[in-house]
Amino acid sequence: MAKEMTRDMTVGSPMKLILGFSIPLLLGSLFQQFYSVVDTVIVGRFLGMQALAGVGATGSVNFMIVGFCMGVCSGFAIPVAHKFGAKDYAGMRRVIANCVWLSIGFALVITVSVSLLCRRILAWMNTPEDIFQNAYSYILIIFLGIPASFLYNILSGIIRSMGDSKTPLVFLTLSSFLNIGLDLVCILAFHMGVAGAAVATVISQLVSGLLCLVYMVKRFEILHISGEEWKPNAVHMRTLCGMGIPMGLQYSITAIGSVILQTAVNGLGSLAVASVTAGSKVSMFFCCPFDSMGATMATYGGQNVGAKKLDRVGKGLWDCILLGASYAVIAFVIMYFFGDNLAALFVGGSEEQVLANARIYLIINSAFFIPLSLVNIIRFLIQGMGFSTLAVLAGVFEMAARTLVGLLLVPRVGFIGVCFANPLAWMSADLFLIPAYFHVSGRLKKMFESGETGQTQEQP
Repeated sequence: MAKEMTRDMTVGSPMKLILGFSIPLLLGSLFQQFYSVVDTVIVGRFLGMQALAGVGATGSVNFMIVGFCMGVCSGFAIPVAHKFGAKDYAGMRRVIANCVWLSIGFALVITVSVSLLCRRILAWMNTPEDIFQNAYSYILIIFLGIPASFLYNILSGIIRSMGDSKTPLVFLTLSSFLNIGLDLVCILAFHMGVAGAAVATVISQLVSGLLCLVYMVKRFEILHISGEEWKPNAVHMRTLCGMGIPMGLQYSITAIGSVILQTAVNGLGSLAVASVTAGSKVSMFFCCPFDSMGATMATYGGQNVGAKKLDRVGKGLWDCILLGASYAVIAFVIMYFFGDNLAALFVGGSEEQVLANARIYLIINSAFFIPLSLVNIIRFLIQGMGFSTLAVLAGVFEMAARTLVGLLLVPRVGFIGVCFANPLAWMSADLFLIPAYFHVSGRLKKMFESGETGQTQEQP
């Protein structure tokens, strides 16, 4: 049964494998954004612009903390992919057991820390007084739900690392519909306000995580961990942390710039916050294909490096870049002609200035989707190849660009400066990532030719 549900990406057409693996990931990412969008639509339509701005004001700090958790889980899954690609199933089970212990520890420490600091963080971000309580109510519940986020992301990451990208999609789809129902009940029936949207999100993610757990226990015999395999192992934990922590920091370092930028947006007032919130929600929905391509290349790179097939890594990279560039052109056309209509899903048609600002934001961002596609594809491929630290350095470039925009550009030119923050961040990261990929490929080629067996995540 395990053999039927897994997928070996070390043989066959790279383009066919990338498409077959990324499409379920794309659908899963769309559903994940879908229930995030549902939160925003219901909040904006039924609770008003201030409630929408309150939720939007938490976006960057949400990404910084929850993104760190997601990055850690993605990093933990890479050694699993390496073991699977090398057909070392006993070693894979020991790695997974240590994933579990580390995930429990990370989830507990992060949840307690950020929940206690939540109000202070919002104050540091200069959150406008008229939306502060909405922002606090929403993000505190999201932070308390971090263990649910860890549960889903670590289990779905393990399942994907073995080539099965369809099953997490099924569970995410079910939880998305659950989220919609809970949104309506919590906000419209129980009158819980923005807190209801957060509760619905946490419960839905918990359900999808539990479904992944049950599925893994029942369907993957090669994942049945014995008593001895559960023993914590310092070597495995160092390897996992060497992959997971840099990937988590990549998200958080990138998000630091977003937090500084959000602080600058907050200084422009709640109307600007609502405009960015509406534009960002639409943009994130259209960016889902880039996310799925990145996740695909992490697994593809991990398995092929485990099998020492560098030629397939390069071929897969170019095939994926072609897919990303083609989609980027289509997305820009849609944003240009229908951007304001899409933003109107989140705010009433009477909010003309919000819609006008959101359209400008969407057009400028989508014009730079090709650089964004390169960021996702190359960064995650490098991570899958075992060099997470380089991906963190790319995040530093993104952070620096957004920080400079927030500190220098926004105070001088206002909202239009906000619109150029992401494009400048993406291009800055590409300037580092493109040569980094060739460096990584050259280093691995020398390692394989010399018969070196050391961990690839050790940086020169």
